[in-house]
Amino acid sequence: MGDTRLTLAASPLPSVRGSLKADAPLAPLVWFKAGGFAQWLFEPKDVEDLSDFLRDLDPAVPVMALGLGSNLIVRDGGVSGVVVRLGKAFAKVEQVDATALRCGGGASGILVSSTARDAGIAGLEFLRSIPGTVGGFVRMNGGAYGRETRDILVECAVVLRSGERVTLEADALGYSYRHSRLPEGAVVVSAVFRGVPGEPALIQAEMDRIAAAREESQPLRSKTGGSTFKNPDGHKAWQLVDEAGCRGLALGGAQVSEKHTNFLLNLGDATSADIEALGEEVRRRVKEKSGVELEWEIQRVGMFADDGNRQVGMFADDGNRQVGMFADDGNRENLVGKAK
Repeated sequence: MGDTRLTLAASPLPSVRGSLKADAPLAPLVWFKAGGFAQWLFEPKDVEDLSDFLRDLDPAVPVMALGLGSNLIVRDGGVSGVVVRLGKAFAKVEQVDATALRCGGGASGILVSSTARDAGIAGLEFLRSIPGTVGGFVRMNGGAYGRETRDILVECAVVLRSGERVTLEADALGYSYRHSRLPEGAVVVSAVFRGVPGEPALIQAEMDRIAAAREESQPLRSKTGGSTFKNPDGHKAWQLVDEAGCRGLALGGAQVSEKHTNFLLNLGDATSADIEALGEEVRRRVKEKSGVELEWEIQRVGMFADDGNRQVGMFADDGNRQVGMFADDGNRENLVGKAK
């Protein structure tokens, strides 16, 4: 990954009880099946393992949380620092009361919505349609079919980059469209979602409707990354892309989906550079055609393979969205949490 890789050997990594691997390939872990390596990939055994590791890790080392990798371009030069991936220990879902569930940060939307159905809790069906994990939903205010995470979130448990464990109420996250003020380097380890009483059969029927709608309109069986661009105010991103003549547009091994133009595809041998360059070309054509500047919804992380000095950090450097505050910055008072 070039000279910009952090020299971690000078400051030994903390010991862990989970799994810690050097030079771990990330392409198999993301939906695009493209991209470079993580300098270190950490899969903690439990919350204490994660908290202790981050507490003892050199504060200069960047940390990124990785869920299902469905909304992510990992650049071909890889990612410096530590990538945290939550495994089975963080994928549990349990009922808190008649209408609420506590969900691990690594739990999938399908598991959450199915557990809610079995418990007779309605209002969480939309999570069935989001290909991601609870941690990603909370960070990005994930949503679909008229609902968003902020509509159901009560609170979330977070391990900050410092290793401190806090509980944040939904109001502390400053939610807007596909954005929160969750600090960079923080990892969501669980969240409490609240719905309303409902009949399991009716909940299942709504989940089936959503699944059928996705199957009909989206390229679900392709190497893709989900919705590429945010919907601008008053517009649909897919429609702007289509009107700009980008349906089926290809670059290298990447292509704009002909089925849904707000999806980019890896046709088999695309590099992450191909995929990102295609997205930028789409943005250029849409701007030229309609005057609207599309903002990336997909996060783009890591270094470009052809320029070892272009380490861009752990979150998208698209210039279009604030990715949150660092855990140790002067604005931390905005994160009103309960220290554990």
